[in-house]
Amino acid sequence: MDLKERAKKLKTDIPAVFVALKKKETPLAAKVLAGVTIVYALSPIDLIPDFIPLLGYLDDLIILPILIALTIKLIPKEVFTECQKESEHLWDGGKPKKWYYALPIVLFWLVIIWLIVRAVIS
Repeated sequence: MDLKERAKKLKTDIPAVFVALKKKETPLAAKVLAGVTIVYALSPIDLIPDFIPLLGYLDDLIILPILIALTIKLIPKEVFTECQKESEHLWDGGKPKKWYYALPIVLFWLVIIWLIVRAVIS
């Protein structure tokens, strides 16, 4: 599988992971990892900022595919296949515009900032 095919597969797997997050048949460990994966994929803040030449995109090229692959391994095959079918036309009308999808991302980064501030002050 070449890089172009992997990128296309990644583009279809992220919405499927999002759909799997809502399924009751998805195991709890897979839901937690799926949540982390979705938050990381949608987060505007990366571990390595994108403005750093070459290194900035490495986290997107390495970390995100690893998170998705681990999440998919934890989801039963038949459940993930169903999620892939459901997610095929998920964004046909454009990306979701519901603002509350951003809440987990904002809360995650607020907790991180709070922990950093608390560690520096102590």
